[in-house]
Amino acid sequence: MNISIFGSGYVGLVQAAIFADVGHRVICMDIDAARVDRLRDGDVPFFEPGLSQLIRNGIASGLLSFTTDAKEAVQASDYLFICVGTPAGSDGSADMSHVLQVATSIARYMTSRKVVITKSTVPVGTADKVRQHIVDALESQGRSIPIEVASNPEFLKEGSAVADCQSPDRIIIGTESGKVLEELRRMYQAFNRNHEKIMHMDPRSAEMTKLAANAMLATKISFMNEMATIAEAVNADIELVRRGMGADPRIGYHFIYPGCGYGGSCFPKDVRALKHLAEQHGHRANILTSVHDTNQRQKNKLAERVMARLGSDLSGKTIAVWGLSFKPNTDDMREAPSRYLLEGIWSYGGKVQAFDPQAMGACREIYGERDDLVLCEHKEDALKGADALVICTEWKAFWSPDFELLKRELSQPVIFDGRNLYNPAQMEELGIEYYGIGRGRSLVAAA
Repeated sequence: MNISIFGSGYVGLVQAAIFADVGHRVICMDIDAARVDRLRDGDVPFFEPGLSQLIRNGIASGLLSFTTDAKEAVQASDYLFICVGTPAGSDGSADMSHVLQVATSIARYMTSRKVVITKSTVPVGTADKVRQHIVDALESQGRSIPIEVASNPEFLKEGSAVADCQSPDRIIIGTESGKVLEELRRMYQAFNRNHEKIMHMDPRSAEMTKLAANAMLATKISFMNEMATIAEAVNADIELVRRGMGADPRIGYHFIYPGCGYGGSCFPKDVRALKHLAEQHGHRANILTSVHDTNQRQKNKLAERVMARLGSDLSGKTIAVWGLSFKPNTDDMREAPSRYLLEGIWSYGGKVQAFDPQAMGACREIYGERDDLVLCEHKEDALKGADALVICTEWKAFWSPDFELLKRELSQPVIFDGRNLYNPAQMEELGIEYYGIGRGRSLVAAA
């Protein structure tokens, strides 16, 4: 099938590579000429495991190409995916300008029937809005061409997006058209062989499903972080509580790890978007408000604990930071807890020595060159002479460090663990002052 994908971010680029990998002919269109040039050379502008090789394979096979020409992308394909960004405003509303710009281009250049598929995370009602936008534009040109718009939300996780796309747990197709449903069923045939994964619903329900799913996962994380705060107050260990909870099959172990808050491009934005949607229709989304507020408090907790232990004046003090990305296996620092930590340390006069396996380039782009930020080549380098170590991201490289080396390199053996990687009893035996999330009363005294 001939497919064009508008947008070469996480969603668009992964989907383009996966479609080409199973034999579809895919054009990926982006208005960023520099990015398109990089992609034509097989150079992926962000880190996602396995994606670079798929892109190079697709280019070599001739099934995947990149362009800045919207006319070429519209006219070469029957199926047009909208995968552009929908950034959130301060009130949580989604900026739909990029989506509607693509819709305008489609109406301008289409000369035959098209099926437009919205894959970006969008407000409920977007498919209807996009269809009406295209129809109105065609009418203003005095043209009448068949147009169908469907919703096909993505459920990719950064860090495992390729695997998620190759083996989806569900494929949601939101359309009122039986013909479009069968066309998209054929498109996804290679991903639907093991068992039936396609779920058919109306477009509004499909759009709502994506928002609701992310809000539910964010709710589980914020709930556990609130339980961790209570565990500290009553001198309980949240890690033991978590295991006891997760053993209940009605709860399960997924997304019940306490930590220093969730980040990334999806959860924060989608929680705000769903809250805004509810308020637009006269409903107070009290749970979503609490989820968001709890997460914001959690992101500040590490900086607060550093200052509670080392003092509110951090002048002359250096903090080692392991992990900058919002989660492992990505270089994405959007809404990352590490940003709240870094900015908190700097605001109180401290200096940061940081290491991350992938996100140092992103950190440089965000903060530039600063006297109070040193990005280190190795995790051990970040420890040298630092007054404490703070862990923000649970990269595997941090799970089993050389603790004796750590003690020698730090000016004092203090760890603030935002991801509960280590055992408090073992840290005590090693003579390391250790503060996790929800691990007992010592944290209450510190914070």
